[in-house]
Amino acid sequence: MIRYTRFASPLGPIIAIADDTGLMHVDFVGAKYERQVEPGWIEDAEAAPLRECRRQLDEYFAGKRETFELPLAPRGTEFQQRVWKEIARVRYGETLTYGELAARAGAAGHARAAGAATGRNPLGVVVPCHRIVGADGSLTGYAGGLERKRGLLEREGSLQGSLALQGSLV
Repeated sequence: MIRYTRFASPLGPIIAIADDTGLMHVDFVGAKYERQVEPGWIEDAEAAPLRECRRQLDEYFAGKRETFELPLAPRGTEFQQRVWKEIARVRYGETLTYGELAARAGAAGHARAAGAATGRNPLGVVVPCHRIVGADGSLTGYAGGLERKRGLLEREGSLQGSLALQGSLV
């Protein structure tokens, strides 16, 4: 059974979707690849994984949480899963380039493919794809919008010294 909820965040409303195994989707409402609610899904803010997701995201936005401990059940190809796993390893306050991400995912030289997989990350913020930046440190590509990416990185203190701080939104 698939359950979902929507809730507010400082950067806009979020939709979270879970099945019996864990969170399938967490993203900003209106994001490029926002998952649309399907017939038969149940709106249930009190379902355990959705309630816990909201609690942990509230803590994150309040500056009281740097990592997430949630049951995750993203759907994607084997390559996408490898990329998302590597994204999840990028620590709070740090950034990684698409090229470095590709290499860590076993696809050195395939930054564009890693970028495409990053863009399809169904677990925004929780699997922190906002921490992936261009080769020169610029803020590039974020399905939730570059202003949200900037907002997330500012919250984490990740913009110091980067081109993004100087206003370079490529």
